[in-house]
Amino acid sequence: MDVRLQVGLNFKRLRTARGLTQEQASELTGVSQQYLSSLERGRRNPTVLTLHELSRPLGAEPIELLNPIEEATSAAGG
Repeated sequence: MDVRLQVGLNFKRLRTARGLTQEQASELTGVSQQYLSSLERGRRNPTVLTLHELSRPLGAEPIELLNPIEEATSAAGG
């Protein structure tokens, strides 16, 4: 799996697990909603600093955004 998509899916998983919309996550992270939307679709290549900024308000460590995702899990929507 492309690492950009992996980061995006992990961000979306963490965001939705906390019951946050993209708009709310945007306010917490200081990153635009448009950027977050592109990130979740795997169309952004975030820097290490951005990974830190994205994970911190979600109560996660930046490494959690890089965790491998099983293809079956992502295909099943979970």
